Amino acid sequence: MYLPGVSGLAEGQMTIDELARRSGMTVRNIRAHQSRGLLHPPEVRARTGYYDEDHVARLELIQDLQAQGFNLESIRRLVESAAGHSADILGLTRALMTPFEEEEPEIVTRAELAARAGLPGPDDRLARRAEKLGLLRVLDEDRYELLSPRLIAAASELAKLGVPAERYLAVAADLKRHSEGVARSFVKLFLAGVWHPFDKAGRPEEDWPKIVEGIERLRPLASEALLAMFQLTMTRAAEEAFGRELARGAKR
Repeated sequence: MYLPGVSGLAEGQMTIDELARRSGMTVRNIRAHQSRGLLHPPEVRARTGYYDEDHVARLELIQDLQAQGFNLESIRRLVESAAGHSADILGLTRALMTPFEEEEPEIVTRAELAARAGLPGPDDRLARRAEKLGLLRVLDEDRYELLSPRLIAAASELAKLGVPAERYLAVAADLKRHSEGVARSFVKLFLAGVWHPFDKAGRPEEDWPKIVEGIERLRPLASEALLAMFQLTMTRAAEEAFGRELARGAKR
């Protein structure tokens, strides 16, 4: 489709200056990405290059991948495999980047964190352990960002029951290790049942939305399945453990 009044210019096409405004990048950076093979060449007419919506999607994809920590060589290999599907891959990467459970981080002081953990005062050693587990992030000398307030709230409730913070962190480390195993199992399940058949079929364009939808549906399914299984196993574990404790007490 061509725009009326613009000789030979298709709808959605733009100059490099217009592309820079759309993408929020400088012309210099766009040319640099082009020279590195990250961005495919524009369509040249009368010595002027014209870009389209796929160029916009490609630049957004590059920016998203850079924000995730990918280096330019890794990005180049990925975008080469896009083969005209930059917008589809962009949608997929954004679906993958979306947290599986939305939880608003919270900013607290060192003293507030210590109080929640049932400690008499700030303990930098325990804070470092919590940071290593991914529970919080150090912002400055007196402030932390709680990445999962719910996990910290659990520590607070356990502290009220007399469970020391150090013991809770040990349990949190176990939870993280087991959760990583569960996460890998669900990812393998998705790859085997959804991605690999799609990949073997040549990644048909009409099926890209199904892949993104599959990622989005995986979120509640994985969470619900994990919670349901945990409730079953927690019930059995509690019954067995307290059964042994009660029997031991009766023998005395």
